[in-house]
Amino acid sequence: MELTERKKKVLRSVVDLYIRTAEPVGSKAITELPDMKYSSATIRNEMADLTAMGYLEQPHTSAGRIPSAAGYRLYVDELMLDYRLTMDETHSINAAIEEKMERVDRMVEKVARLVSQATDLPAISMAARQGGATVKRFDLILAGEGSFILVLMLNSDEVVNKLIKLPLNVEEADLKVLSALLNATMTGTTEFSAELMDRLMRSAGAAAGLVPVIVEFTADTLRRQGSTNLAVAGQMRLLGQPEYRDVDKAQRVLTSLDEEALANLPAVMQNANGTQVLVGPENVARELKDTSVVMTKFDIGDGMQAMIGVVGPTRMDYAKVTARLSYFAESLSKMFAKPDQAQLPAPEPDKEA
Repeated sequence: MELTERKKKVLRSVVDLYIRTAEPVGSKAITELPDMKYSSATIRNEMADLTAMGYLEQPHTSAGRIPSAAGYRLYVDELMLDYRLTMDETHSINAAIEEKMERVDRMVEKVARLVSQATDLPAISMAARQGGATVKRFDLILAGEGSFILVLMLNSDEVVNKLIKLPLNVEEADLKVLSALLNATMTGTTEFSAELMDRLMRSAGAAAGLVPVIVEFTADTLRRQGSTNLAVAGQMRLLGQPEYRDVDKAQRVLTSLDEEALANLPAVMQNANGTQVLVGPENVARELKDTSVVMTKFDIGDGMQAMIGVVGPTRMDYAKVTARLSYFAESLSKMFAKPDQAQLPAPEPDKEA
């Protein structure tokens, strides 16, 4: 059966009305739309065809129709109209995130809360380093009698350091030898094998006892740099949606909305660009098969990539949600790209259709 332009228009109207009302949509409601010029009988026939094609469903207790997962999929891919943020919405988002966050982990938690507030849905925020962190340079600096400072310059140009006590028989010349060895063998890698440590200790002379301490601190630093920061906020907002008035259903979804359960969502975005929508059964988590997930991936500089997303009913307003996520992503990307002059884009004036 062919999906004509009329069927597409009827399907878009059903989805739009169901998003606004959370109630099954009948033909009468569609005929009352200002741009709908078809008779009630024609619309009933089109809705029956769309149901037979799997794009609409009919609840047992109602004569109206609701979109199926396939209907939402077609709506997201082809039918939904662009949503232009109002001046109030852009001002609200700008005001919420114009204060620059100094640390990525704090940023992740704060952004999750802000996205949840802006969309009134549970939100996910993630940041991770692309390609893994490595050490670009080692420096061992004598810090007075009995101690030295280990300085690591990472491939992101971030510098970390640690004060370490010296064995009595280690002198500044020994530190210079060990520093040269570390720069020759441990830069640009994340693999610090027992064989490598043994080779370093044999070559380090009087400073051999420092090798295990240096390798342990380096490995721990790179492990922390390479970890994914993930935060979830606003889980309780689901309870305000009509779909989750069923306590058991709400409990199943809420249980799945934590950092551990959602840890595999970033992998979905690994090879994706921009915004991705997972409708109902397309979600990897079984508990989320009756929900939709909208995610947007973007860069925040220094080899870091971030993702923000929301989880909600399949009835969510996809156009509005994707517009707000895209604006958040654009603003945060620009802010972190220019840390010394972080500015958010000026809101666009409303345009008449």
